[in-house]
Amino acid sequence: MPNTQLNTEEPIVNRVASSALIAFNLEDYFQLGSRTLVDIKPWLFQEIVLKEKEFREYVKNHNWQQYQNQFVALHCSADAIIPTWAYMLVSLSLQPYATQVVFGDLQTLETQLFLQSLQKIDWQQYKNAKVVIKGCSKVEVPVAIYVEAANRLRPWAASIMFGEPCSTVPLFKRAK
Repeated sequence: MPNTQLNTEEPIVNRVASSALIAFNLEDYFQLGSRTLVDIKPWLFQEIVLKEKEFREYVKNHNWQQYQNQFVALHCSADAIIPTWAYMLVSLSLQPYATQVVFGDLQTLETQLFLQSLQKIDWQQYKNAKVVIKGCSKVEVPVAIYVEAANRLRPWAASIMFGEPCSTVPLFKRAK
């Protein structure tokens, strides 16, 4: 009969913790704050035509303070031709209140916020490092940001992987 007892004489070694892998967690670059989508579709005549006088009146009388300290994505969900100045007018009205205004949907907004955070990183700190770009996070990270992080790491890192330190997908390895 085989011995089913564990050999307790040898300590269990956490090879992941003792490896040279550096976990790059994009979640760390998430900017806290409320995100709001401002859709100008309801401000259009029959939700399809921009009438300048009525549009300007709506912008003038809108409660812009409700966007205080928020990240705002500005767009129109109607299939309408909106003059560029209309978005600019709304953006200028938001500017004194909103933390930031971008043209596009909430995904565009999130991508812009992450890009701003990535621009502040000193990428040289990853010189010759084995980097794992973490794949799981508590916040939704746009795919564009994973691509951007990989692109920014490539000139510096010795290798780039994706996933978790215990289970990675190799993406790049610098030739020796």
